[in-house]
Amino acid sequence: MILGDRKTTSLKNIIITGTSRGIGYEMVKLFNDAGHRILALSRNSVPISSIQLDGCTIFPFDITDPKDIKKIANFVETNWKRVDVLINNSGNLINKPFSKTSLHDFQQVFDVNVFGVAALTKAIVPFMGKDGHVVNISSMGGIQGSIKFPGLSAYSSSKGALITLTELLAEEYKESGPSFNALALGAVQTEMLEEAFPGYKAPNTALEMAKYIMRFSMEGNEFYNGKVLQVSRSTP
Repeated sequence: MILGDRKTTSLKNIIITGTSRGIGYEMVKLFNDAGHRILALSRNSVPISSIQLDGCTIFPFDITDPKDIKKIANFVETNWKRVDVLINNSGNLINKPFSKTSLHDFQQVFDVNVFGVAALTKAIVPFMGKDGHVVNISSMGGIQGSIKFPGLSAYSSSKGALITLTELLAEEYKESGPSFNALALGAVQTEMLEEAFPGYKAPNTALEMAKYIMRFSMEGNEFYNGKVLQVSRSTP
C-alpha cells in the first residue's frame, strides 16, 4: 500500500456515521491511515474537518433528515458507485427515570438509533454487493437477559430493536448480500458515556474499540451474518 497517492489493492469505500467524537472519530482516522476512502457523517463535521484527512469526504449529516439521506445516496451514485462497508455508529442516549422520559424522548432516541439506521441502510444497500458488510453498533443494554440500568429505557430498548432489525435484514439479503451483523458494546470511555454517567470509568477507550470494530467490519462477514456479538470486558 502506498499512502502517498492512496493506491492499495484492497482499497474499500467505507461509510461511517457518528464521526464527530468518540469511537466514530477514531475509526475515521484508522481507516484513512489504512488507505481506504471514507465518507464521514455527523451533525457536527468540524472535528473531522479540522484534521484534514486526504481520503475522507465529510458531510454535515442528520440521520433523521430524509433530505440528508438522499444527499448521501446521490454522492455514492455519482462518485463511488459502490459501498463496501457501512458502519451505523451514530447514537442518541438519554438517561432519565422512566417516569420522566416523555414519548418525545423515546421518539428522539428511536429516530437516531433505529429509524435513521433503517433509512440510511435502505438507501445504501443498492450500492453494496454480496461481499459488502453492514455493521450496526448496538449495546449490551439491548441484549435480552443482560443486566439493565435504570434511566436507559429509551436507549436500551432502541438498541434491542436495532439487534432484531439486523437479524431480519440478514435473512432478507442472505442470497444477494450484503451481510449484516451487530456489535453489542459494553462500556467504552467516550464523551457520550461521560455525559450520561459522570465519573464512570470504562475498561476500554474509544480508540481500542475503534480498532476492534474496524477489523470486524473488514473481516467479520467472512464468518458471520445475522449475528450479534457481545463486545464487553465488563457487565455494563
